[in-house]
Amino acid sequence: MDNTILQTIYERKSERNYTEEPVSRKQLETLARAGMSAPSAVNRQPWVFMSITERKVLDKLGSKLPYARMLLHAPAAMVVCGDMQRMPEEWQQEFWIQDCSAASQNILLAAESMGLGAVWTAVYPATDRICIVRQALNLPEHIIPLNVIPIGYPSGLEKSKNKWNPDNLNWNSWESK
Repeated sequence: MDNTILQTIYERKSERNYTEEPVSRKQLETLARAGMSAPSAVNRQPWVFMSITERKVLDKLGSKLPYARMLLHAPAAMVVCGDMQRMPEEWQQEFWIQDCSAASQNILLAAESMGLGAVWTAVYPATDRICIVRQALNLPEHIIPLNVIPIGYPSGLEKSKNKWNPDNLNWNSWESK
């Protein structure tokens, strides 16, 4: 395929197995920059990123978060959070979820394009998970963690999946299939 962006999108996978090779600070900054390039409602950019490389913190999160056990072996992680002080009041406040989700997808695609593996592990809206992450990272109340993304060099065990399903595409109006 000649289109490297589409190739990256199609080849992205949820990588849960990593080698011991460390992920550099520069690589994590590149991933954060990719996240910050996402669109956001009214350009509020409500995201805050926590890069984690300390083994103690990775292990604490990995041992307590039910679907993030791979953190026990990942050399790094990024936590995508929403800053509620950056969001307007009332109905627009919930846009932080979509904005931070778009930032998370950018991080996942950037990791794939850089030869790294990553996987989205959900935190929000599970109150117990929010408390675990908030406590482990000493987050203030106005910062809400959306997810934890373990990051590392892939072991090669995971393979991308072809998720194309033409039954999920409709043209011009809803039609019964």
